[in-house]
Amino acid sequence: MYLKTLHLRQFRNYPDQQVDFLAPKTILLGDNAQGKSNLLEAVELLSTLRSHRTSRDHDLIQDDQLIAQITAVLERDSGPVDLALTLRSNGRRTVALNSEAVRRHLDFLGYLNAVQFSSLDLDLVRGGPAERRHWLDAVLVQLEPVYASILQQYNQVLRQRNAFLKLQAESSGSDPDQLVLWNAQLADAGSRVTRRRCKLLERLAPLARTWHQSISGSQEILEVHYAPNVNLGPNHPMAVVETFLAQLQQKAVAEQYQGTTLVGPHRDEVNFTINQTPARQYGSQGQQRTLVLALKLAELKLIEEVVGEAPLLLLDDVLAELDLNRQNQLLETIQDRFQTLITTTHLGAFDAQWLTSAQILSVEAGKITQV
Repeated sequence: MYLKTLHLRQFRNYPDQQVDFLAPKTILLGDNAQGKSNLLEAVELLSTLRSHRTSRDHDLIQDDQLIAQITAVLERDSGPVDLALTLRSNGRRTVALNSEAVRRHLDFLGYLNAVQFSSLDLDLVRGGPAERRHWLDAVLVQLEPVYASILQQYNQVLRQRNAFLKLQAESSGSDPDQLVLWNAQLADAGSRVTRRRCKLLERLAPLARTWHQSISGSQEILEVHYAPNVNLGPNHPMAVVETFLAQLQQKAVAEQYQGTTLVGPHRDEVNFTINQTPARQYGSQGQQRTLVLALKLAELKLIEEVVGEAPLLLLDDVLAELDLNRQNQLLETIQDRFQTLITTTHLGAFDAQWLTSAQILSVEAGKITQV
């Protein structure tokens, strides 16, 4: 797939800006806080309908404006696709495909596939379990857009069950029949989340291990372990549901006392080890960066395998975070295989071949011009 044009209206610090992408590699050059990351964020929104920088649409719209719009023309093997996302300060969004309004946001997902790599991704290793769960979920939505609906359903049941448990704890009462119903819904929705996360890591972990070994010069072995809160056992759908219900029963007293749900994929963890040592606590900065780079390269490969087309690669000021060896590994991997948008404050990290084959755009105060 190839992103041909991107048009931003009243989005972040862009009043009205169209960008035509004329080469497989585009370098966005400019000082900090000029709008480079905002452009990548717009592409991310078209891909996943989410931003890793904010959860409020109000933050994405220019001050004193009520709406913002992101439109794009994407070339896929099956033909061109026009994408449009309209953001409103009241939080109501609309999306359109080829100028036709799409009622379900789920049907908008899966057209533009992209992998983003920024300095914030080090939180994958350093941050808490929620960071790693969010990463798993974001990859799954790219591979299987219906997963967005599955996850939304689970989170909705979780919120409602938590509200019920809190009310029960405050009133010192109990309604076992209603709890049985909530348990059944939570186990059904949660088991679907857990099984998909497990299958994803079964495919992603070997790819990441291979990339990590290559980048580290075969000096280190990366292991990615999924630690689901609900024991998967044989990973049969009904077996997972039954295990889920059994663990809810075991935690029933604690849940009633604490007024919150203690069982389910919202408490999953993913563990990374390098040479059998936990990367989060004991990995050096260089090792942690190598780990994240390996994960991102594995994402690219897996999405390409599943979707059948190479996804876009969005690199947000990451070259400065990598040493020369890792920079070279990343740039050599990209070549012309993936359309790449890369932000930087200077061109010193790129060799002459890269600079001559790339489109270089200057970004200054929300205005983009050809260099």
